[in-house]
Amino acid sequence: MKKKLIYIVMSLTILTGCSKSTDVLLPYSETDNLISNENNIGTDEVSDFFASDLTIIPDELNHMEDSSITATSALIVNASDDVVLYANNVYERMYPASLTKLITALVVLKEANLKDTVTISYNASHITESGAKLCGFKEGDKINLEDLLNCLLVYSGNDAGAAIAEHIGGSLEGFAKKMNETAKSVGAVHSNFINPHGLHDDNHYTTAYDLYLIFNELLKYDKFVSIINQESYTATYKDAEGQAVTKEFATTNRYLKGTEKAPDGVTVVGGKTGTTSKAGNCLILYSKDSQNKSYISLILQADGGNSLFSQMTHLLDKIN
Repeated sequence: MKKKLIYIVMSLTILTGCSKSTDVLLPYSETDNLISNENNIGTDEVSDFFASDLTIIPDELNHMEDSSITATSALIVNASDDVVLYANNVYERMYPASLTKLITALVVLKEANLKDTVTISYNASHITESGAKLCGFKEGDKINLEDLLNCLLVYSGNDAGAAIAEHIGGSLEGFAKKMNETAKSVGAVHSNFINPHGLHDDNHYTTAYDLYLIFNELLKYDKFVSIINQESYTATYKDAEGQAVTKEFATTNRYLKGTEKAPDGVTVVGGKTGTTSKAGNCLILYSKDSQNKSYISLILQADGGNSLFSQMTHLLDKIN
C-alpha cells in the first residue's frame, strides 16, 4: 500500500552546550521509527494506520486567516473526502480541559467491559477543585461502567472520570499510562495526559491535531457515536446501602440542547465540550451535511462560552 505523506510536529533538542527546543514539521515517513520505537509498535502497523482515513494537514494549510475565528486553535475537515476546510495552529501545544475525556473514552472502549460494576471510591467522590463539574456520586455507590461512560461524555462528570480511571488502571497514575499508550497508538504523539478528566495540570497537554486523531478513532465505535448524540442520560445505580438511585444528566452540547442552531443543511451528531481557566472554552464536533458526508470540527481556547459556539457555528458554515 502506498503510504500517504503526513506532517507531524516533532520537538527536537539540539545539544549545543545548552538545550534548545525547536518545533519542526517532518513528513510522517521520517518519523516511523520515532513513533514505533517509543511505543513498541511495529513500523508496518503504524504506517498502515497513517495510510488510512486521515486528513493531511501540511504546514501551508495550518495558518488560514478568518477574522471571525479568534480561538487559538481551530480546525474543520471533511472527513469523508479528506479535505481541510479551515486549519489554524493545529500543532500548537494546548490544554484540553474536558476534551481529555475523549482519550479516557477510547481506553474504555478498547480495553474494558461496559457491563462491569464500579464501586465509587473516596477519592472519586471527593474532588474538591473549584468549578469541577460533578455527577455527585458518593463513596460506596455501585454503578455500571457503561453508565459512567455516558455520564463522562454527556454531562462531563469529573467524578465519573476518576471512577473509570481507578477501575481500569488501578489508580489515576496507572490509567494515565494507558491513556498515553493509547494516544500514541493512534498517532497522537504530541500529547501528555496526567489525569482522566482534564482538570488543570501544567504537564497535561495535547494539540488540536492529536485530538482530531483521537476523535477520528472514536467515531469507529457505534457506542461512542450513540452516546454523544444524546440530549440527556438517565443513570440508575445503587448507593452504599443498596438503595436504588436515579439521576438525569443533561448534555453540555448547545446544539443538542437546542440553544445553538447549526447552519442550514448541517446536522450536529454530537461532540464534547471542555472548559478550564487555563484551557479556555473548547469544543469538538462530529457533523453531517445534506449528502451525509462527515465532518470533524474543533476549537481550542475560545474566550467564553458564547464566543465558542458562535465561532463553531461559523466553522460549520464553511460546509455549505
